[in-house]
Amino acid sequence: MEDGAREAERWEGYVDWRNRPATKGRHGGMLAASFVLVVEVLENLAFLANASNLVTYLMGFMHYTPSQSATTVTNFMGTAFLLALLGGFLSDAFFTTYAIYLVSAFVEFMGLVILTIQARTPSLMPPHCDKSSRATTPCSPVSGAKKAMLFAGLYLTALGVGGIKGSLPSHGAEQFDEHHPRGRKARSTFFNYFVFCLSCGALVAVTFAVWVEDNKGWQWGFGISTIAILLSIPVFVSGSALYRNKVPTGSPLTTIAKVLLAAVLSRRGESASNGAVIDRAPSPTGSADIKDYCCNDNKSGDVDVAPSEPSGELAFLNRAVIGQQQQQSAGSLLPCSVQEVEDVKIVLMVLPIFFSTIMLNCCLAQLSTFSVEQAATMDTRVGNLRVPPASLPVFPVTFIIILAPVYDHAIVPFARRLTRTEMGISHLQRIGTGLVLSVLAMAVAAVVEVKRKHVAADAGMLDSTKPLPITFFWIAFQYLFLGSADLFTLAGLLEFFFSETPPRMRSLATSLSWASLALGYYLSSVLVSIVNSATGRGGHAPWLHGASLNHYRLERFYWLMCVLSALNYLFFLFWAIRYKYRNAGGVKG
Repeated sequence: MEDGAREAERWEGYVDWRNRPATKGRHGGMLAASFVLVVEVLENLAFLANASNLVTYLMGFMHYTPSQSATTVTNFMGTAFLLALLGGFLSDAFFTTYAIYLVSAFVEFMGLVILTIQARTPSLMPPHCDKSSRATTPCSPVSGAKKAMLFAGLYLTALGVGGIKGSLPSHGAEQFDEHHPRGRKARSTFFNYFVFCLSCGALVAVTFAVWVEDNKGWQWGFGISTIAILLSIPVFVSGSALYRNKVPTGSPLTTIAKVLLAAVLSRRGESASNGAVIDRAPSPTGSADIKDYCCNDNKSGDVDVAPSEPSGELAFLNRAVIGQQQQQSAGSLLPCSVQEVEDVKIVLMVLPIFFSTIMLNCCLAQLSTFSVEQAATMDTRVGNLRVPPASLPVFPVTFIIILAPVYDHAIVPFARRLTRTEMGISHLQRIGTGLVLSVLAMAVAAVVEVKRKHVAADAGMLDSTKPLPITFFWIAFQYLFLGSADLFTLAGLLEFFFSETPPRMRSLATSLSWASLALGYYLSSVLVSIVNSATGRGGHAPWLHGASLNHYRLERFYWLMCVLSALNYLFFLFWAIRYKYRNAGGVKG
């Protein structure tokens, strides 16, 4: 009877798509999550079919300069990923991940329709001009109502992408019973295959979709994205009868703000009333001695037993837990349970790991900007076939597609036997591996750029618009390193945030993985501006400015990124060594 009661309790807080209680055996499991994996293929195809080649569209058809195009792309992608926080917040606070996905997919569909209409209507685009002719006036970038239409389409798409990124991964992960070792292992497999499916969508995007954009027209490229996101909706809905959906439990941000404010006010109250509020310093055993103030505020049903007393970590927050008598004497309007305080502690302790991944994603931003522009100056022929520069991500994407199943079915089982832990390779070890690979990637990128510039100088083609006599396969090296870094870090981050944070905050916490990407793209734009401002003083030419990419000092920028990435890894190492896992898997970092 006790086992049956505990099983029922674990499923409490979940409903089906009709808002009826979810039942074990009928809802959830890998079959339900498989619909999410198929949807991720279509969703990422729709997003990357445009994002991977957008810099070319902006330069060739909207007449932006290389630096303007790079900044616009990084801002667009950064906004899309940052809006994942909004999708995650709404999923935790007010709506189910099921509802957020459907609304977000429709919003992205509307944005892509706008972009498709503009791309196929010449009157909605700036006049055509010949950039290679020096006799004509310079091409003017898109402006006015045409620019407004471009940005309306881009940022409606970004809003939809953000909602999907903030809801879809956690929706899939919620299908597994985390209280059973088999369920936790299945969830880990889901995250690995989520990145695998993300890469499958990217593979189609950077090959077929990019070829269509470059050879048939951008209206067809945007059309492919529009059809893909539209198809994802019936695919997602077809799994409705199998999904279990977590009931929203209110704003997690409200809980965080309440605990932080209560801790501050309790500290002031203690000083003012000379001990009216209990000083909850940690006891020698590692937790505060306040067993009288046990409180169970578990609304989600995912935690079996609520803590009876706060832990000794971040002990200043323990002041937020105030008993009934102390509330009356101190006049507190913000009573907090032990569970709420512990939840906020966990969120605060994962934030340094989040911050340490921003620099890696700043490096990844180069794959959509300067790396594409580098490849555009090189010989992209493979036999009689000319490969579009935006198809270069096919190298890391293919590598991820091969490595993800090998990692899940061979490397992880071997690591489990070796380390005798449930996860085999911990989340932080995966993230750290990705950070090391990002350092190597930037060093390789700098070396390759030096070689490319030497070839241009030796051939007397620094001012030429013709392809240089050097194959674009040289650029593939930096793509391989950064693609591998992305595999280790993204899958590790998604699972780390989902498994470590409180159930009521999981969608928002998982969205931090995408927010890290967003801040990385924004940081890339900021670094470009800072570098140009710092290096353009005293009559010197800025590193990232010139008539063409051959006049840029891109190799110096890459070396700077390499140094910053190395410093960032040391920052990560400092916090990772001190982090203590809290998930049920008992992983050791």
